[in-house]
Amino acid sequence: MTQIGIKARLLLMTLVPASVLAVTLGIFFSWQHISLLEQQLLDRGLMTVEHLRTPAYNSLRQGSEETSRQLLKRALNHTDVRAISLYDAEQQQLQHSGPVMYPPTRTLSLNHQTLYSGVQIQASEHSRRFLLPLTDTDELLHGWLEVELDLHPTRLQGYRALLAMLAAIITGLGFSALVVSLLGRHITDPVARLNQAIQHISRGQFDIRLRDAGSRELNDLAGGINSMAAALQSAQGEMQQNIEQATEDLRQTLETIEVQNIELDLARKAAQEASRTKSEFLANMSHELRTPLNGILGFSNLLQRTELNPRQQEYLGTIEKSADNLLVIINEILDFSKIEAGKLTLENLPFNLRDLVQDTLTMLAPAAHQKDLELASIIYRDTPLGVSGDAQRIKQVLANLISNAIKFTRQGSVCVRVMLENEDAHQVLLRISVTDTGVGLSAEQQKSLFRAFSQVDNSLTRQSGGTGLGLVIAKRLVEQMQGEIGLHSELGRGTDFWFTLRLNKSRQVSDDLPVRPFEGMRAAVLEPHLQSRQSLQHALEDLGLQLRLFSDLQQLDQTLRQPPSGQPPMDLVVLSTRLDNFSPQDVIQLARDWAVRDLGRIMLLSDSHEHYPELDSLPQSHCQSLSRPVCHRKLYRAASRLLHPDTSRQDSLDQLPRVDGVSVLCVDDNPANLRLVQTFLLEMGARVLTAESGEQALALLADQPVDLIFMDVQMPGMDGRQTTAELRLREQQSGSPTVPVIALTAHALADERRQLLLCGMNDYLCKPITPEQLGHCIRQWTGQEPMQANTGRATAAPSTPNTDNILAVLDLNEGLQLAAGKQDLAQDMLDMLLKGLDEEYRLIEALATGNQHAELLEQVHRLHGATRYCGVPQLRECCRVAEESLKLGKDYRSSIDNLLQAIRRLQQQARNLQS
Repeated sequence: MTQIGIKARLLLMTLVPASVLAVTLGIFFSWQHISLLEQQLLDRGLMTVEHLRTPAYNSLRQGSEETSRQLLKRALNHTDVRAISLYDAEQQQLQHSGPVMYPPTRTLSLNHQTLYSGVQIQASEHSRRFLLPLTDTDELLHGWLEVELDLHPTRLQGYRALLAMLAAIITGLGFSALVVSLLGRHITDPVARLNQAIQHISRGQFDIRLRDAGSRELNDLAGGINSMAAALQSAQGEMQQNIEQATEDLRQTLETIEVQNIELDLARKAAQEASRTKSEFLANMSHELRTPLNGILGFSNLLQRTELNPRQQEYLGTIEKSADNLLVIINEILDFSKIEAGKLTLENLPFNLRDLVQDTLTMLAPAAHQKDLELASIIYRDTPLGVSGDAQRIKQVLANLISNAIKFTRQGSVCVRVMLENEDAHQVLLRISVTDTGVGLSAEQQKSLFRAFSQVDNSLTRQSGGTGLGLVIAKRLVEQMQGEIGLHSELGRGTDFWFTLRLNKSRQVSDDLPVRPFEGMRAAVLEPHLQSRQSLQHALEDLGLQLRLFSDLQQLDQTLRQPPSGQPPMDLVVLSTRLDNFSPQDVIQLARDWAVRDLGRIMLLSDSHEHYPELDSLPQSHCQSLSRPVCHRKLYRAASRLLHPDTSRQDSLDQLPRVDGVSVLCVDDNPANLRLVQTFLLEMGARVLTAESGEQALALLADQPVDLIFMDVQMPGMDGRQTTAELRLREQQSGSPTVPVIALTAHALADERRQLLLCGMNDYLCKPITPEQLGHCIRQWTGQEPMQANTGRATAAPSTPNTDNILAVLDLNEGLQLAAGKQDLAQDMLDMLLKGLDEEYRLIEALATGNQHAELLEQVHRLHGATRYCGVPQLRECCRVAEESLKLGKDYRSSIDNLLQAIRRLQQQARNLQS
């Protein structure tokens, strides 16, 4: 209906009611006329039969057939009479005149019982039939007279009348439509002119004016449009004037802005140059300050091992603590300067998420326990443990948040939660939160948290110290890892810091702990702190233990001494030494009594800063002691020693993957490195060839093809890059298949790693190399799936020692771990390193004195590679710093001096152990 015009609407409004009325009246009058014709026909029929009744009766009584025949013929002259018949009393036709009658619609019984005294009318589709009995005064039936009237003439008259009525209706409606159409033009034509005028106005032709439209309403509308056009014309003139004025003002403003932009650009360049200079200055100063600080810390540590009186020990402790605090501040400034300069690069290496979180808590536990704070971690079971990313930077962010929570919490707890937000086939989105019950922050204080060199200005935070860069660095690191960081806090109600990380999934590293190894065993747990109890319960249930929680030591003692009827005794008792109304010595004494009576295996949990001599006297076969917070790995090992003493050796977790049938060539100029990698590969089932130089490797490859090559980068003569380039050239000339080459490097910068891949190498591994890394490389580059001898899980690579802390001169446990738990191999690696240290010292000192940069870099790199497989953290770090200084072209004299001092310290430490 919205598409119908005014003219059509007028026609509809006029014709529809008129049509309905005309049709209704036509139908009514036509019906009346046809009914009247029908009634007239019946009347004529009755008159006809009444007129013929007496003559027909007389002729029937006289029996004169001629008279009857003439009578019937004369009857056909009557109007509408079609046929007529005369019957005797027995229904036998005596005379008939006219055409054959239409079949009757029904049959009448002509016996005396069904006779009618009057005329009977029978109706059919084409006629009306009148039956008249011929009787005398005594009601004696002499015969029948049947007259049939034709309906066609009557109907023809009705049709004519109907047609005339229809023609009259159509003529009337057509005349009405013509009149309405003519009248509608007086409305539609002015409306069209109004519409045309509005269109002109919409196109900006405001000078158009309308004349009178012929009616009061349309004249008012035309006047309104004329007024609107005049107003718009006036407004257009004013607007044009304003535009011209604004354009002139804008031109002047743009000129001013252009001048300001030039000034701002100059200021921006000056600020960038100042920022770059500041960042470089901070980085250089931080490096320069760290070098003497490391010396101070190292010699302070050595001095502590000498005989000193208590006052000297106190002074030395103050010096060491101050140096540690200063080193932390310098490290923060160094990281901030790297971030500001855009030189901070992130690693993407596989690591175990649970180990990272729990190691961080273990590192910070002493500070929390000194304040009697509860420290716990909860990692939800659906969180993937094997991920890939920069573990050290994630640990730095987490440690910063946890240490801040410990600083600003006087009592209560600090809890770390790790949960899965989202995941797909390749990546996971994790949410890590650090919640404390500390002082909390107001809304104003929260605004300044992530600003550089700023701190919350109150007495408590001022006492904590620091540069104010910790949260800024954490925020930048999280954002660089495509995450977000934020907090929820209320003053006096604690703080909840959270950050998200998007990490890649890693099949190389996963949970190496067996699935529910203590299924079916029962454990009793008494831990008064809620969050520690939840974390402990989560870990024990993962080990398959059925738990019963106790809240009272006396109830636990009674249950162990008198187990409830029908229940087996407890296999393991996990007990905290921090209980209300009981001293730690009382708890330890009670645990000893349980062990003597063999009431169960006992695991005691104590704070990291606590040490009770009574713990050392407990029977190790029945009692184990762990420090809080409890790590899954340490908990499993302690439970294995108690519950499965025959199968609790560490090497059960570190069985090597099998790569039977794979032929591997190992190229390294360092015999110790070569022996270690060869030992790993042989125990994994590989066929191993070794070469100590690039020339020897190419000679071996000419006769014996291999599936994979592990290539050291820096070697005398033909180094790893040149050897790989020559190998690729030979493969191209001979058309032989390309052999994957994996670079082995002790320390590679980001640019060097890219160069390794560009020279033809397929991948690179940083020393120290673990069996799991070797197995992963073989699987990736040869297509063979390493078979696991145990549960099929790979163990995580040993983490690089934290360079910001004091490093041990000789760490035998680390050496044993790097040798995959093989004591003899670890000792051989250490002996081979110590054997050549005198020669290494002499060569490095001579090359440094002669400023022979290239030879010195090669010698330091060689020593660095050897330290990667031995437990010598301090010497390894000194080699790394010296090599990095040589590669970057920095002043290397101080780092070489530190390296030479580290060699002497290691030799002295080794001699002390041997004596």
